[in-house]
Amino acid sequence: MRTYDTVVVGGGPAGATAACDLASQGLEVLLLDKAGRIKPCGGAIPPRLLREFEVPESLLCTKVNNARMVSPKHREVNMPINGWVGMVNRETFDEWLRVRAERHGADRATGQFQRVERDENGAAILVYEEKDGTEQRVRARTVIGADGALSAVARDCVPDAGRPHYVFAYHEIVRAPAAGTGANYQGHSCDVVYDGHYSPDFYAWVFPHGDTASIGTGSAHKGFSLRQSVGELRDALGLSGAETIRREGAPLPLRPLEKWDNGRDVLLAGDAAGCVAPASGEGIYYAMAGGRFAADAVAATLATGQASHLAESRQRFMKAHGQVFMVLRFMQSFWYKNDWRRERFVAICRDQDVQQLTWDAYMNKELVRGKPTAHAKIFFKNLAYLTGLAAA
Repeated sequence: MRTYDTVVVGGGPAGATAACDLASQGLEVLLLDKAGRIKPCGGAIPPRLLREFEVPESLLCTKVNNARMVSPKHREVNMPINGWVGMVNRETFDEWLRVRAERHGADRATGQFQRVERDENGAAILVYEEKDGTEQRVRARTVIGADGALSAVARDCVPDAGRPHYVFAYHEIVRAPAAGTGANYQGHSCDVVYDGHYSPDFYAWVFPHGDTASIGTGSAHKGFSLRQSVGELRDALGLSGAETIRREGAPLPLRPLEKWDNGRDVLLAGDAAGCVAPASGEGIYYAMAGGRFAADAVAATLATGQASHLAESRQRFMKAHGQVFMVLRFMQSFWYKNDWRRERFVAICRDQDVQQLTWDAYMNKELVRGKPTAHAKIFFKNLAYLTGLAAA
């Protein structure tokens, strides 16, 4: 039976990043991915991701320089970006990350994780099933579970991780309309629709991907029809006749789990750990950051034999991004509650101070503290809109 220093379950941005980092250190790594699954995702990434994770611009299918916010009363607010935000197709992007991990020395296997067994010495034996139903076993000194929001690794190995909080997302990839077709579509702008008709507790979106576009929505309400909502949004935008290339749906976890490791040899990362930003649903950057933290924690555990290092992954992630997640969670619970508040939220987005701080925080992945005057102005403007002293 082959023994690996680490078996990474899941080949998305978190798992592929962790596998690449560990293999680059000369460790024996197996990257296990079930293949054929594309996560529903708007595909937005900030320039910081390209720099921090050495990702080439050639993977971008387009760059956007504006976000168009749409209110329940169909009022539109443009938020120009000082620079650009990149858009990627997950099918191409994720595979590039997996190939890079392999190029740095990781082995790749295709299969479905089944369970972790223990040998007579307590060592982990990871069992996975190949496409033909054949079970395979490998011995793993450590395991990283990066197998998505409904993580089988989490259920099997970290039962006390905490209860995940989901928004269910659904999108349709369509052929982008040509200019002059009459469709209300902008190939350089991301549309974010805050309207309870299309999502009672989240938002709907139209994100350009060059020759294609992602049209989607999300909601935690189980009785809400995501597919019907997207169909009606396409009708409203004049995109009902656009060719549909594929349809995808999946849950998005919007709160980091309380525990990411089993205190022994298993660690969670990415969506499996709940690392998707509330309010925005952004996950690619946070998945890759979590994957890197997981790789560092596993490397320290393997080097010292001390499993306590596994907990450092969550500690470092929350120190770096916990405050941003807390603010975004408050924003979602407050501003997305009903259409009256959504209307005022979009109105606030007209403010240049709000726009500047929003893009600064998005691009830098941290709260901007250097502008106390702007923060004070935004606070009083919030009060004005909420009390009706300012018109929406």
